[in-house]
Amino acid sequence: MSLPTARILGIETSCDETAAAVVSDGRVIHSSTVASQMALHAQYGGVFPELASREHIKAIYAIVDQALIQAHLDIKDVDAIAVTQGPGLAGSLVVGVNMAKGLSLATGKPLIGINHLEGHIYSSWLYPANTTPHEPPRFPLLALLVSGGHSELILVKDYLQYERLGGTLDDAAGEAFDKVARLLDLPYPGGPAIQKASQTGDPNAFPFPRAMLEGTWDFSFSGLKTAVLRTVEALQAEGRPLPIENLAASFQAAVVDVLVEKTLQAAEAFEVKDIIVAGGVSANKSLREKMLNQSTRPVHIPPLSLCTDNAAMIAGAGYYHYIEDDFSSPDFDVLPTWPLT
Repeated sequence: MSLPTARILGIETSCDETAAAVVSDGRVIHSSTVASQMALHAQYGGVFPELASREHIKAIYAIVDQALIQAHLDIKDVDAIAVTQGPGLAGSLVVGVNMAKGLSLATGKPLIGINHLEGHIYSSWLYPANTTPHEPPRFPLLALLVSGGHSELILVKDYLQYERLGGTLDDAAGEAFDKVARLLDLPYPGGPAIQKASQTGDPNAFPFPRAMLEGTWDFSFSGLKTAVLRTVEALQAEGRPLPIENLAASFQAAVVDVLVEKTLQAAEAFEVKDIIVAGGVSANKSLREKMLNQSTRPVHIPPLSLCTDNAAMIAGAGYYHYIEDDFSSPDFDVLPTWPLT
C-alpha cells in the first residue's frame, strides 16, 4: 500500500532529554537533535524533576531550531508538529507541549499529541536519509517495550492498532537496573553501569529468581531487586568484599532471561510475524544478543541512538496519526494515556 508523503517535526521532553527531529513518511530521518541532561542528574543518582524542566526551557528553542536547520527546512515546510503528550514528568512535558502549541498556533500546522511508548514502537521503522532503508516490521507484530518506567508487551495488529497484553506489576526493568546499581555503588544511569560491570562477571554466580508469572504476560522485578539486596546485606554482614561484577552479571542475566522468554512465548501464542524490542533497556547488549539468537522470527531493535528518548520516534509515530486522524481541534492537555483500542 502506498502511503501519502508528509514531513513531521517531532518534539520530545518527557524526561531529561530535550529533543527535536524532522522525519518524512514515518521512516526517513532528516535531522535529530538531542540535548542530554545526564551529567547534571548523575550527582543525584536519578532525574531531579524541577531541574529537568528548567533545563528544557533553556534548550528547547535552540534544539528545535537546530533540527530545522539540519533538515534544510523552515517551519512552514513541515506538514505537522508532533509532540510527546505523556507519560513522563509533568514539568518536563509541559515545556515541549507548550513549544509545540506555540508553533502550531503561529503557523496553522496541525498539532499531534503522541504517547511516548507509542513513539518507541515506531523507532523500528526509522533510518537516516541518504542510507539504504531496511525492511520494515510486518504486522501483526509483538512489541517488547522496556525502559526506566515501563515494561510492557504490546500486540500491534496494524498501524495505530494496539492490544496491551501485559506489563510490570511493580518495578520496570530499567527502574530495577537503576536501583540495583545504587545497591552496588555503581553510577547513574544504572543500565550502562551494570552492563559494563557484567562484562567480567559470572552470570551464574548467584541464583537470583526469575519471576515468570505463568498464565499471564505480566512482569515483576521487585522480588529480584530484593533478592540482590538480601545477598548484598548477607555478604556485608560476613565482612566479605562485594563481588560487584558477579552480582551485576547474575542480576542482568535474571532480567534478560525473563524478558526474552516471555516475549518469545507471547510471539508464539499470538502467531506474530515479527518482534520489536524498544525503549532504553533495549540498548542492553545481553538482551539484544539473546533475543536475536533465540528468536525464530525476525527481531527489530533500533540502533542505540534510537533506543533512548529521541524526537525522531515521536515524529515517526506522528506521521501515521497525521494521515489517519482528524486535527480540526488541535488543542489538548498533558494526559499520560495509552492509545489502546
